[in-house]
This record gives sequence, C-alpha cells and structure tokens, in this order.
Amino acid sequence: MSTSKIFDSKASEYDEWYEKHRGLYFSELAAARSFNCQKALEIGVGTGRFTSGTGVIVGVDPSLEMLKKVSADDVDLVQGVGESLPLRSNLFDCSFLIVTLCFVDNPVSVLKEAARVSERVIACIVPRNSSWGRLYSELAEKGNPFYTYAHFYTVSEIVEMASEIGLRLGKLIGTLSYPPGEERVEKPVELELPEAEQYGFVCVELKRGTIQ
Repeated sequence: MSTSKIFDSKASEYDEWYEKHRGLYFSELAAARSFNCQKALEIGVGTGRFTSGTGVIVGVDPSLEMLKKVSADDVDLVQGVGESLPLRSNLFDCSFLIVTLCFVDNPVSVLKEAARVSERVIACIVPRNSSWGRLYSELAEKGNPFYTYAHFYTVSEIVEMASEIGLRLGKLIGTLSYPPGEERVEKPVELELPEAEQYGFVCVELKRGTIQ
C-alpha cells in the first residue's frame, strides 16, 4: 500500500496525535517558525499543523483526505507529490519538508524539486540515531500504521543528499533534547554536527548554490 493511501485512511488518527502530544507539537512548531520565512511552500502539508506562523502560503500533499482537514483559509492547497511539483520555479523563499522525507520514494528528487521552487529548503527530521528515532523505529517494527512505511535518516545523510544537487548547509535548529517519556514545550536552539544527531527534531536549512 502506498503511503498516500495510508494517510488517506488514517487522517483522523494523524491529527489526534498532535492533540495528544501538544508539548512535542509546540516545540516542533517553534523550531519551524525560527527560520522567519515570509512566502513559503510546505511539501507534505498533511492537515496543516505547521502552516501557522511559518509563512506557508501553499501546501502540497498527495493525500486528499489530509488536505480536507486543513483549516487555514490563507493557504492554497494542491494535491501532488514532492518528486514532481506542479509549480513554477523560484516562487518561494522557503520550502518546508517537515517529517516528509522519511515517507517519500526518492528524497533526492524531492529536495531537488524543493530547491527549484525556493531559495531555501528547510528539511525537518527525526534523526534516526536519536532516542526519538530509535523509539519510532521500534514502533515501526511493531506494526505502527505510519512508521512502518517510514525510513528515518541521520542529519548527516540529509546534508550529503543535498550536497549531491548543489545545496549547502545553512543553520541546524533542534528541539526535543529530552528523551521519550518526558513531554514539555522547549525552545529551539541552533546546533552543530554531530550534536544535532541526538535531538528528537532537527530542521536542516539548505541553501541553493548551483542545482545539478
């Protein structure tokens, strides 16, 4: 089954997670907001949880059921996939990929498309070797309907993929420095490698050079 069909069938459960774990959600949202984007695209917008205060004006997602749950009236919604965005080049200052790359078939193609339409790409991930990444990997092994289809990456792997298409690393912003079992709102901090690999949610800013 494709990931879009999984999200179509589990759209309500996806949204409920954010309501249940508000400390995690607000910590992650603060990290995304810290990039001060003014005219942004979110690829894999889902139910629109990260459109508030991040500058997102357009959201793309393959799941129609997820898009139906977006309540933000100021965000234009497009059904589509990150590997082939139905958008003109150079439309945005930022493209957000918030826990999206782990669910796509070709992350390098998605990064390349994101860079085609924006000056900066903000890829927010759960680093595989962090305590949170290990937790979600364990849940995947137990048959979790979402994580079973996820492929988690390290921050270094994202930076390496991006370098293949001429993107250079900007800032690393992280949150969730505490382990699973705790839950509180935490301010985001700027990080360096390899420290960033231990945080539960890290946003990797990638800037355009020459796209190959």
